[in-house]
Amino acid sequence: MTEFPGKIGRTIEESTPWWPNPPEHDKILPNIVTILFDDTGWADFGCYGSEISTPNIDSLAAAGLRYTNFHVTPLCSPTRACLLTGRNHHNVGVRCLSDADTGFPNGRGAVDRNVPLLPEMLREQGYATYMIGKWHLTPTQEITSAGPFRNWPVNRGFDRYYGFLGGCTDQYAPELVQDNHMVDPPLAAGYHLSEDLCERAISYFRDHASIRRATPFYMHFCFGATHAPIQVHREYVDKYDGVFDKGWDRTREDRLGRQIEFGLVPENTKLVPRNPGVPEWASLSDDEQRLFSRLQAAYAGFLDHSDVQIGRLVAELKRLDLYDNTIFVILSDNGASMEGGITGAVDCNAAYSGVTEPVSEMVTRLDEVGGLLGPSHYPEGWAMAGNTPFRRYKQFVDLGGVRSPLVFSWPKGLENKGGIRHQFLHAVDVAPTLMDLVGERHGTAFDGASFQATLVNPDTPAPRNVQYWEMFGRRAVYCDGWKAVSEHDKGDDYAKDLWHLYDTRNDFSERTDLATLYPDRLAKLQDIWWQEAEANSVMPLDDRTLLDVLAFRQPNGLMCEREITFRPGQGHVPQMSMITSSERPMEITADFNGPLQGEEGVLVATGDRIGGYSLYVKDGQLTFEYIRLRRRRCLSGVLPSETHTCRLVNHLDAERRIHAQLFADDQLLAEAEVGYASHHLSFWGLDIGRDAALPVSDAYDAPFAFPEAKLDRVVVRFFKDLDPMDMAHTAELAQ
Repeated sequence: MTEFPGKIGRTIEESTPWWPNPPEHDKILPNIVTILFDDTGWADFGCYGSEISTPNIDSLAAAGLRYTNFHVTPLCSPTRACLLTGRNHHNVGVRCLSDADTGFPNGRGAVDRNVPLLPEMLREQGYATYMIGKWHLTPTQEITSAGPFRNWPVNRGFDRYYGFLGGCTDQYAPELVQDNHMVDPPLAAGYHLSEDLCERAISYFRDHASIRRATPFYMHFCFGATHAPIQVHREYVDKYDGVFDKGWDRTREDRLGRQIEFGLVPENTKLVPRNPGVPEWASLSDDEQRLFSRLQAAYAGFLDHSDVQIGRLVAELKRLDLYDNTIFVILSDNGASMEGGITGAVDCNAAYSGVTEPVSEMVTRLDEVGGLLGPSHYPEGWAMAGNTPFRRYKQFVDLGGVRSPLVFSWPKGLENKGGIRHQFLHAVDVAPTLMDLVGERHGTAFDGASFQATLVNPDTPAPRNVQYWEMFGRRAVYCDGWKAVSEHDKGDDYAKDLWHLYDTRNDFSERTDLATLYPDRLAKLQDIWWQEAEANSVMPLDDRTLLDVLAFRQPNGLMCEREITFRPGQGHVPQMSMITSSERPMEITADFNGPLQGEEGVLVATGDRIGGYSLYVKDGQLTFEYIRLRRRRCLSGVLPSETHTCRLVNHLDAERRIHAQLFADDQLLAEAEVGYASHHLSFWGLDIGRDAALPVSDAYDAPFAFPEAKLDRVVVRFFKDLDPMDMAHTAELAQ
């Protein structure tokens, strides 16, 4: 117990009170705002050569610094772990995604509880800590309305949190969490998640300025953008009509030209060859070009719209007189994503369901792109352009997967405004830098090192000269300007992997492989990789694909239960629970408190009008509506009097078609084939006794809640275990 300097007597008259003084600092500490984008390419910001309008990011860059040699990991969860700990992701238990527990210490899906996070470190220095947006550092089985909450943001150092815990969510009907509980999305006309996140951040700023102004704050703001589903207001998509008609080949050339003009890359920088499998734009049909241009217009509008929200944040900080002493750090968690495939998708629920819709059909729905019916994804050719001038994409250890833009701005603290820095950096270097700027390291163990000196001197050396990467058996290592990158596929002998060697000081885009010219140098780098792997808990090497890793994870969570009893009024069951689709034969039974006497409402619902199902009572009938990829089937039966139990039974045939049956007590009311089963229907999970988000059915107005006093329970029973490959495929696509 802390010693009490006052005096404690028998009575208040004989006692002397004492209050601790607020902590004193030798200087006024800066506020910190880190802004993390998702799946945004190195070349996608305007100030990094893009034709996409990002004036607010560009303004922060003009008032600060742009880094051209900043690196992350190839996936979102590992980068987030690096950023918040200053440690390499294998070292803290996040080898892959938070969705996956591989059974080894380096892949538990959550940051080791013994490793402090940046908000915890800053809170020790008197900071208020706030987080907004995507977290993705909680294991899937812990994302429930009952927790456990140990790996949720407010239990890892953040005072307040508002956002979503998983890898992605619908921008119009997101699965939201506030602090330690789930909340319904607002669903007001014109609602968009990015705007909602911005408004919540502004409310935190205002509270802080009014009540805790003498205290510095740290805000970690993580957009859902620009990860699929790509959704944004129509005017933002229309703004880019025609902009991308020139195609991805010309876009790459134009972006590289601007990068050279801006001084971001050396004048002799060359584009790497077109990525394998990406067709030449000129070879595409007219329909393909029209579709692909519109899908990229939606992506551009999504990023543009996000930049507008950053402008709102900056404007509010200026209004509150907090801007000048605020550090801004803006980056992406990995490179642009190739997960849209060759043709992209007007409705990415198709791709997430393992279905490829033909271009001839998608091109008739261009007006839906970005809207409620068009949660889209761009083709991988545009991901290639987003990563200009580099090779490959997210999930790969090549530069297209691990090179990120980094804008660092501090109006009061930087003199060299608009400067460009070329030092080699990695996400693990951010936390030690921020702690150095705060002036309180206290011997914290970091794998990264502070780049504070680069803020002042453009010629200061990089803080470190070695960094490794590993993902799905693919490996890379950097040392003193040289880089080695391996090619590896599942099952390959690691000893026979093909390695490439690049002189990064003279080959910015890593275009020219020098492995055959300098075999000794390559061998030395390979030895360094093994040394770094041993030191950072990379072993065992694991070349299973993401699909395999998720398929073989330990049994835990709701997805492994054969029977679950739900009660009306309980919290939302998130889509990540893997029990909200239709991939397994199942039975849903609703038990009532006494016989039905005209009560109506939803018994259970999941999804929305694009994909999902609803079991409800209306107009004296029990109805089951099932939607998969906008194809709707409806099965109804008249309820007899004195009904005590309603039941839905779904059987699957050999072709995975669903044969649905409706029962009242034990009486069969109706049966029919209602469509194909799917391991993914939408991005919205499951609700009991109501339809809580965008309604599945047009037959009622949401939430169309069933009277809680009448509904006793809803029991979901699965007739067989979940197919692990189906489960894994769903999770893989949703990152």
